[in-house]
Amino acid sequence: MKPIHKPKTRAEKRYRRHLRVRKKVEGTPERPRLVVYRSLKHIYAQIVDDVSRRTLLTVSDLMVGEGKKAERSAAVGKAVAERAKAAGITRVVFDRAGYKYHGRVKAVADGAREGGLEF
Repeated sequence: MKPIHKPKTRAEKRYRRHLRVRKKVEGTPERPRLVVYRSLKHIYAQIVDDVSRRTLLTVSDLMVGEGKKAERSAAVGKAVAERAKAAGITRVVFDRAGYKYHGRVKAVADGAREGGLEF
């Protein structure tokens, strides 16, 4: 883990928020963690079991298709829900990874809910 000091950059501030979120959010085999990573161009979602320390599945907007960023994000949420249900996962814990629950991150969560995942 990085040493704790006064955050300076946006990335360091997000990392600190992510640590705060991760104190409370833990994925179990019965209810794994749905993690979102947002870059400037793309968005990625993973389902992680923290007990066995394994990534169960991953989906990105590169796999989904065309459209605006928010549309692709919602499609990522639906795709992750579809693949999770195929793997026998119906309930997850949402990990926003230090990002605000707004925009593309919210679109992934809404798409996953539409796809049938329960938060």
